Amino acid sequence: MKVLGELGFKSNDSRRWQSRPHLRVSIEYLHAIFTYLEKSNIRMYRMSSDLAPYLTHPDLPQFHNQIAESRSELAELGRRANQIGLRLSFHPSQFIVMNAPDKTLRRQSVRDLAAQAEILDLMNLGPEAVLVIHVGGAYDDRSAALDRWVACYQGLPEPARRRLVLENDDVRFSAADVLRIHERTGVPLVFDMQHHQCLNPERLPWRPTLERFLRTWPDAIRPKIHYSSPRTQMREVIRVDRKTGKKKTVLQSPTWTAHADYIHPFDFIRFASETRDLTFDIMLEAKTKDLALRRLRQDIVCYAPELQNRFEAIGTGEVISDADFPVQALESPESQSCRLGPAKRASILEST
Repeated sequence: MKVLGELGFKSNDSRRWQSRPHLRVSIEYLHAIFTYLEKSNIRMYRMSSDLAPYLTHPDLPQFHNQIAESRSELAELGRRANQIGLRLSFHPSQFIVMNAPDKTLRRQSVRDLAAQAEILDLMNLGPEAVLVIHVGGAYDDRSAALDRWVACYQGLPEPARRRLVLENDDVRFSAADVLRIHERTGVPLVFDMQHHQCLNPERLPWRPTLERFLRTWPDAIRPKIHYSSPRTQMREVIRVDRKTGKKKTVLQSPTWTAHADYIHPFDFIRFASETRDLTFDIMLEAKTKDLALRRLRQDIVCYAPELQNRFEAIGTGEVISDADFPVQALESPESQSCRLGPAKRASILEST
């Protein structure tokens, strides 16, 4: 995913198929991003799901061999990631739906997951490099939708099944739902705090639920969770009046499932304090990406200096204002991260 701390970074080769984009170009972009991440003491990063453009497109077979054509480049990229201690992951796009009623869509989803797992394997990354996915749609029959997900998971190629982890979402499948899937499959679970706050009809308390999620991971792999803050701003939106056909400006109230630009420092500090005895990595999801992490580091120094010994290279107490950051278009939520754990220093990191 994009980083915003410096100008000019690209996260993947986004050219249209006519320009012959390639995984090798994306790898070159990632080397530049890795340099920035190392310099910034950022030790987690979510790679773009479009890293290999058109890789599995059924009508563009000329792109299907990109992984094989980039084996040496992937090995070198992985060697560098391992050298700097960078935890990498994929979060496959919303078009990958393992429980879709359409068999063709399920087969395509399996191909995409297998391809991303192959990339991680060819990079020689450890088991902490995972594919994070949601359950998918309910399709008017939640029980059948869960059954299809389980069946699809059990039929995944071994590399994809080995690296897949499942996240609770904020609209359809709650923490309780994915815990039931874990009981049937053993798939590790990623706890998303904001999603749990938005969708928790079973009223499961967050702390015991988080602990249950962490126990789904193998002992040798450090669990990861997602943390974000909800967007609270009122926004002006341009819409077309159905009666007059003219454009008008309307005020739109916030949607609590949307991610904020930055992380609310006081909520995060409270969360970090209440989980100080647990071990996990945190991926921050914020629209300003790495800038949100940089600001959170400063906020911890300012408002909770007693937590500084839990984070590596947290920075100085100097205030950073918005004017210090380059102005860039903010397109999609991106994930930044911190590493938390008991009895050791842990990095506040960033991903995506």
